[in-house]
Amino acid sequence: MSIDPGQIAVAFAVFLFSTTVHEASHAWMAWKWGDSTAKDLGRITLNPLPHIDIVGTVIVPLVTLIASGGIMGWASTPVDKSRMRDPRWGDFWTSAAGPLSNLLLVVISFVLLKLVLRTSLGNALGEMEEPVSVLLQTGLWLNIVLMILNLLPIPPLDGSHLLQNLLPDSLADAYEQIRPFGLVLLIAVGASGLLGRLVDPVISWVGSLL
Repeated sequence: MSIDPGQIAVAFAVFLFSTTVHEASHAWMAWKWGDSTAKDLGRITLNPLPHIDIVGTVIVPLVTLIASGGIMGWASTPVDKSRMRDPRWGDFWTSAAGPLSNLLLVVISFVLLKLVLRTSLGNALGEMEEPVSVLLQTGLWLNIVLMILNLLPIPPLDGSHLLQNLLPDSLADAYEQIRPFGLVLLIAVGASGLLGRLVDPVISWVGSLL
């Protein structure tokens, strides 16, 4: 398998930026609900350095890119929902902020890419048209993947917090019991190809709109 250093660099840069936006959105929303834990650590920022987990946001993404052309990675934002005005809804919206930020990046990437491909902007970019298009295409598909992945109701993903906060207390407590098995469930989802079956139709549909 040939390795294109340029493609790897673009994909990694987009992943790092998208993850930074995702985690900064968690931090900002938690602060708005009264929890300043992440804010006090300087996490409400688009500077990627405070958000970087050397393993999750550097080593694993680069290894998976080189090995398979796909990308996997993670980061986390410290949240203390007991400090929130309303722990249940504060945690719900703090968790939702991450995938919503990815949705916003999808919309921005889509609009800019359509402008490049379908208007005179592409011609105006000259030799930069192709690299700009590649950058925007990467931002488009990668943020679709990040959004859908994080919405899965599997601990510790954002979707598990969304679901748990919507459940009655008795069911929420029962749901909490699967948290120690979250990594196993994530590996099973990846190995089964379920994520691809969820993501591919969305990417195809969005691509048909360009």
